[in-house]
Amino acid sequence: MTFARYPSLENRVVFISGGGSGIGAAMVEAFADQGAKVAFCDIAREASEALAAQLKDRRHAPLFLPCDLADIAALQATLAEAKRRLGPIAALVNNAANDQRQPAAEVSEADWDLAMAVNLKHQFFAARAVREDMRALGGGAIVNFSSTAWMLGLPNLSVYSAAKAAIMGLTASLAREFGADRIRVNAIAPGAVITERQRRLWIGEADLAAILQRQCLAEPLLADEVARMALFLAADDSRMITKQCFIVDAGIR
Repeated sequence: MTFARYPSLENRVVFISGGGSGIGAAMVEAFADQGAKVAFCDIAREASEALAAQLKDRRHAPLFLPCDLADIAALQATLAEAKRRLGPIAALVNNAANDQRQPAAEVSEADWDLAMAVNLKHQFFAARAVREDMRALGGGAIVNFSSTAWMLGLPNLSVYSAAKAAIMGLTASLAREFGADRIRVNAIAPGAVITERQRRLWIGEADLAAILQRQCLAEPLLADEVARMALFLAADDSRMITKQCFIVDAGIR
């Protein structure tokens, strides 16, 4: 198959959180392949360094910056470092998350707070941190990550689902507030993306078969498909699209 190229992404500074593996890694590679200047952060240093090394021969080698996104001060410092080394951030992809399964009866207050920090809180503070850069550039694109998990009502994902539903409200409000600065704010809600982590932790052969049977398109949904939507939303091709959620789920809902 041949997929779209976006000239507007060439030399554009893009920051991706949680870029070391899974959907995040697919987006780091996709943006690098478009000629963007990519900075990405992750708490998983080994996987992230391996990804950066794998992509070092791209037009602009991706810049890995280790960061624990639950620490907002560290996140703000990481965004500032990306700007110092690559230039003002024109596109922000708030991807980092953790879909830890846990029955509601077992969720402690500390579990709740950590899940909100990893899945929701950092998206707001990262968006706020890049607003001034984007305003100075004359506009920008913020892509938040929700999930179809909250739409499907999946068991053992109540806290994760709460955070991912909240991202929809966050996206709509920020789109309205940032619109005067020509900053577009959209969300992507992936479905059952078959990543290495999902296969290792949650999705066995029987689970995969059930997923494919439920989808309208009966083939595995891979991270690259989600990455291509992120490219479109960060590029000028989507210049008049904001306050929307794009579901990439092969029709599982």
